Amino acid sequence: MDEEEREASAGGGAMPAAYVPISLEEQERREESWKELVKRKVRKQCVCSPARVKSLLLGFCPALSWLPRYRLREWFLGDAMSGLIVGILLVPQSIAYSLLAGQDPIYGLYTSFFSSIIYTLLGTSRHISVGIFGVLCLLVGQVVDRELALAGYLNNNQTAALPANGTVGPACDRSCYAITVGATVTFTAGVYQVLMGLLQVGFVSVYLSDSLLSGFATGASLTILTSQVKYLLGLKLPRAQGLGSLLKTWYSLFSNIGQTNICDLLTSLVCLLLLVPSKELNDRFKSKLKAPIPFELFVVIVATLASHYGQFNEKFGSDISGTIPTGFLPPQLPMWSLIPNIAVDALSIAIVGFAITVSLSEMFAKKHGYSVDANQEMYAIGFCNILPSFFRCFTTSAALTKTLVKESTGCQTQVSGLVTALVLLLVLLVIAPLFYSLQKCVLAVIIVVNLRGALRKFTDVPRMWRVNRVDASIWLVTMATSALVNTELGLLVGVLASALSVLGRTQRAAALQLGQAGPQHPELYADLAAYKGLNTQPGVVVFRYEAPIYYANQALFKKALYRRVGLDPLKEKTRRKKQEKQRRKQEAAGAEGEKVAARAQDGEVSTNIFLPQGKPGFHTLVVDCGPVLFLDTAGVGALKEVRKDYKELGVRVLLAQCNTSVLDSLHRGDYLEHKGGDSETVFFTIDDAVGYACSLSAQNGGCGDTYC
Repeated sequence: MDEEEREASAGGGAMPAAYVPISLEEQERREESWKELVKRKVRKQCVCSPARVKSLLLGFCPALSWLPRYRLREWFLGDAMSGLIVGILLVPQSIAYSLLAGQDPIYGLYTSFFSSIIYTLLGTSRHISVGIFGVLCLLVGQVVDRELALAGYLNNNQTAALPANGTVGPACDRSCYAITVGATVTFTAGVYQVLMGLLQVGFVSVYLSDSLLSGFATGASLTILTSQVKYLLGLKLPRAQGLGSLLKTWYSLFSNIGQTNICDLLTSLVCLLLLVPSKELNDRFKSKLKAPIPFELFVVIVATLASHYGQFNEKFGSDISGTIPTGFLPPQLPMWSLIPNIAVDALSIAIVGFAITVSLSEMFAKKHGYSVDANQEMYAIGFCNILPSFFRCFTTSAALTKTLVKESTGCQTQVSGLVTALVLLLVLLVIAPLFYSLQKCVLAVIIVVNLRGALRKFTDVPRMWRVNRVDASIWLVTMATSALVNTELGLLVGVLASALSVLGRTQRAAALQLGQAGPQHPELYADLAAYKGLNTQPGVVVFRYEAPIYYANQALFKKALYRRVGLDPLKEKTRRKKQEKQRRKQEAAGAEGEKVAARAQDGEVSTNIFLPQGKPGFHTLVVDCGPVLFLDTAGVGALKEVRKDYKELGVRVLLAQCNTSVLDSLHRGDYLEHKGGDSETVFFTIDDAVGYACSLSAQNGGCGDTYC
């Protein structure tokens, strides 16, 4: 209604015209049954045509789409440079992280080689580097050590009689069984990831928040650091298993510190003094350097030469890498009988691997202006685990450090992955045996130095706490559980903490009483407690609840509503009943009761309702449903109870700004008679609802507002 109509209705003694609310004609919508939905989906997927076959082929192998359009002159130099540098960096890291996974060095080189080729063909990200990732190596290593202990392997040279099952021979030494376990875990994790891709559950990655993944990685980094200390000191200790492995490991380290190998300790200190400053220099001048200087490779070469010519193994008993064969071993099947033992472990490894890969691929795709397919990424990382597992490899995923190196050195496409694979192939065929004398403490130093980024997160905790205490709490809980209790359990606890934080936010949703901004902006309503100069209409309370209303918070919604409005219907009805009882007692007493009755008729004993501000004549409650994303059965029931209770007190309840989902829920819950909303109950704007309420009140002679 415009200003002229309102002024005309307000002037003179004529009865004010009824307020006409905004009305929209609902569009007809046909609800699709679940049978029709299934038929449509199946029909869409089962169409067989040349175009469909081509689409499936290009979708499964994206390289067939972008490789024919490859710009050789523009892109190859950057791809070749980045692939070469990453390949050089991967050589020492692949050997080092094999140690973390409980495997011989050659298997880390195999893993990096195969994953680089497979992701080039199947991945949708142009920049990420897929290969060995420290957290996954830790998880695989824990499973390997547990299964080795269960199989009766107590030292590096022991052989055990295993049942011949077509996978491993009847006699298999510790190294053979370790890679069999690692490959079986990798195969199972890859199957999980491919199944997740088939079920189109790539969206699951959005539930793993940055704070959760960061806390998990930091907690796992503490465990990795702890597991490498024994190599730094030259101690031969079994890896602690079970809950609290970090604390058990430190206890074992302090108990055996007297057996420290001085040669390994001095070598570790020298390597740390060389690598930490050099890494810092690389980070500090990365904008000026065309490529990071491979200090790790230099340290590995120098340390290998020193160990070989100094005879550290023979003279000082220093633990070395040992024989690293060249070429490739024939493929072998996973140990099928082992899968039931490692199925749960493989699931957590699969989730971590795909979450890291998807988050990194989406991050770099957004940065460079292209898109990635989360489900295809799961296929890619799944096959990066399934196929290499037949060639004695362990679990892989995207790795942030090497991805940053690729990006900073001019990577344009995954052709850089093929160049990296060529570098690793050269090492596998020719160079690998030269690392025979490389000390394991040097490999441990490389692992520890690469944990700097994750461990630096501790310095960000005060800033995270200032920005968002909920996210900081999730980070702390996930980190502490991953480090102090169990790595896999840390991920589960982090997911539960994130879910509970979302649930908790709906439990503590803001309940606001709104006021109008003024005649210049009649459609604008804001929190009375947050802004000055807002107006309220006599007898009308506008209430907003900033959360969905469902089974977990419906009681809190009603409690917040009654507290904010200042009128609890149940308490008010109880008060009236007491008043009525008291009145009847006084009437029964005689003359005094007649006086009380007379006063009641004259209005001295009134049942009028007063707002907290002392404004009489509360007649309408307007609930702003704009922030209410959805209602469940309990939520609809709560609104029905509110309407019923207030109706008994003579107060009408109006709803404003309901979305279509809320309207459908209200209709299905029998709150509304009509599916699109009842014109006297539901309104498109708050201003519309307030105007309607004041119009009705004016017709009854009870409103002095401009609407009347």
